Amino acid sequence: MPKRAIMTDTAAPAGGPYSHAVVAGDTIYLAGAIPALPDGTRVTGSFAEQAHAAFRNLAACAEAAGASLDDAVRLGVYLRDFGDFAELNQIYKEYIKGDNLPVRTTLPVALEDFDIEIDAILYVG
Repeated sequence: MPKRAIMTDTAAPAGGPYSHAVVAGDTIYLAGAIPALPDGTRVTGSFAEQAHAAFRNLAACAEAAGASLDDAVRLGVYLRDFGDFAELNQIYKEYIKGDNLPVRTTLPVALEDFDIEIDAILYVG
């Protein structure tokens, strides 16, 4: 089964030589989304502002691949400061909804220049 790479100008540009998403059959893999605007300008400020920007980028990549965050089966969330975990959970509920919530891993990592990165796997079968 062939794979199809997705790039979109409705999300922040990829930070390196990779695609925003890859569609492989009924599965869509979304690259890590960071808090930046589609023109590449980084969103700075509060954790909430950065988290909303990262989720908007992730959603834009899902849409470009023909899906939505409602199709998520797994999310990975990477936080610079694990003290932001409770606030993340509140913001998360605005983007990830429904009775069949995806699995999620949340890890503290040494991010530079931003506070959050999010990736996802979607299933559209």
